[in-house]
Amino acid sequence: MTDRALRGSGLGSKSFADGSGVEFAARQEIGFDCPKGHHFAITFAEEAELPTEWECIKCGGMARRSDGVMPEVKVTKPVRTHWDMLRERRSLEELEVLLAERLQEIRSKE
Repeated sequence: MTDRALRGSGLGSKSFADGSGVEFAARQEIGFDCPKGHHFAITFAEEAELPTEWECIKCGGMARRSDGVMPEVKVTKPVRTHWDMLRERRSLEELEVLLAERLQEIRSKE
């Protein structure tokens, strides 16, 4: 029975691979400053697109890059209300006529 016993390293996550000769990808470290005074650095690949903001690892607030790179200002459209969209389709005179017709219709039902 002992002749058939399994011999080896066991069933764990043990690796016998040798780490020599492994060449890591080029990396860069970018510093971030939190509004609460925390400073930390995150490592990125050299070819990675670098973010301008990162969540602070200490307080969870949004930290900005220490090197002064600011985020791009996104052009936003003003919010269009229902009134704005209605005014694109009809003039004030047309709306007054429609309102008068609807009011007359409502009053005639009473």
